[in-house]
Amino acid sequence: MHLTSYLLLAPLVLTGYTFALPVHSSGQAFLAAPSTLDGRRDTKVLILGGGVAGVTAARALYEQGVTDFMIVEARGELGGRLTSQTFGAPGRQYTVEVGANWVQGTQTGGGTENPIWALAKKHNIITRQSNFSESITTYDDTGDVDFQDTFITSKKQFDRLVASAGRRVPKRLVDMTARSGYSLIGSIPESRYDMASEYYQFDWEFGTTPEETSWLASSWAHNYTFSPESGGFSYDNLFSVDQRGFKALIQEEARSFITPTQLRLNATVSVISTSMYGAQITLADGSVLTSDYVLCTFSLGVLQHTDVRFEPPLPIWKREAIHSMTMGTYTKIFLQFPEKFWFDTEMALYADYERGRYPVWQSLDHPDFLPGSGIIFVTVTGEFSKRIESLQDVQVEDEVLSVLRSMFPDTHIPKPLNFYFQRWHSDPLFRGSYSNWPASFLSEHQGNLRANVDERLWFAGEATSRKYFGFLHGAYSEGWDIGLRLAECIRGGGCVGLEHVDQVRNARPYVSS
Repeated sequence: MHLTSYLLLAPLVLTGYTFALPVHSSGQAFLAAPSTLDGRRDTKVLILGGGVAGVTAARALYEQGVTDFMIVEARGELGGRLTSQTFGAPGRQYTVEVGANWVQGTQTGGGTENPIWALAKKHNIITRQSNFSESITTYDDTGDVDFQDTFITSKKQFDRLVASAGRRVPKRLVDMTARSGYSLIGSIPESRYDMASEYYQFDWEFGTTPEETSWLASSWAHNYTFSPESGGFSYDNLFSVDQRGFKALIQEEARSFITPTQLRLNATVSVISTSMYGAQITLADGSVLTSDYVLCTFSLGVLQHTDVRFEPPLPIWKREAIHSMTMGTYTKIFLQFPEKFWFDTEMALYADYERGRYPVWQSLDHPDFLPGSGIIFVTVTGEFSKRIESLQDVQVEDEVLSVLRSMFPDTHIPKPLNFYFQRWHSDPLFRGSYSNWPASFLSEHQGNLRANVDERLWFAGEATSRKYFGFLHGAYSEGWDIGLRLAECIRGGGCVGLEHVDQVRNARPYVSS
């Protein structure tokens, strides 16, 4: 559940006012030698990506007295994977979240506060308590079928899974896949009801299957977020229904300290170049921006593709780290109908013979969310998400309607008034929804993913967070930490940065015979 664009003379819109952004006209000789530019730079720090990590890094710089930075964002607004959509028939339109939607964990007593919860309160984001573990109805292809006992058992098995790995000292355990962990605690799903229930507990949170996911890392990410006794925030899940969009959380934060000259919207980065003298980026329209440092907050999926070129190429230790982690895809498919005909609970779980086929349903036409909206959505993940992205919308709509008609066999289900889903995996600005830690991804890989390359090139995002990968608060914590480190570099006139490992090795070699 659990996080750019063209440089034109285009309007920059921040709530309440509009600015014209100047066209940049820098030359191409940046990397030759500093004397050829007489020391000129467009800015001290170029922050690539205007999502949670990018804006938070800018905030950290600002609070340290460093205001010479610029955020470069591909889209026409800040927010990154905090992406909302105006959805519905004319006269019945609502803002729905196609990206991140929940504040996951808040605060327990005087314990650590989730920084996303702090931002939500600061900017008056309208949220509702999400009770998706208890408020649920179960179905199969014959209609309403009660397999609540199976669902409750699955929840207990998931709790055992994360407790048996995540609350011990990780270095004392050999990592395995979460599927292996499930097997070791005696959880082996056999029926479609077992599989749907396990999917709800696991895939719906991590965006990937237990076979693809580290037992240890998934456990500590879950516990550090939700379990107060393990250092987490709380078990609360707050669902955003704010009609500004959940993105208002970061947009309002940015508006409080970023000036128009510190922001480039609709500016897609095509090349990132660095040398001992500094950094420059080339945009898709050929424009060039120069800086002393560049902070890349692109998603792991973007880094894994060839959408952005690095000059010189990233070192092998960095590329190995990037390609050793995986990117999950989490797709919400929205439908609006003339009137509600479905369950009165918040959630529904559909058990199909194919694991992961349109399993998790949520009603927005619910007293706690958007009553009277006529909106329901279903979530798919992983390979099934990639599959539907290859289909035409009408094909996906037909499949979804066939499942609804199986769930409600005695109900006439009309064609929806509106239908929409975001193609996260194929979008070159995202290439997926959020990162996932596989069992083969070692701690040294994680350190290398996070580490800067030489002095000039830095990285931050939810994928670089050891404790909170895949979560918004992971993006926040990484943006804040790297922003502070960059501020130290600037004040000190240079720095070495984070350590990396040139060659990641197993403790013992593999034996072939």
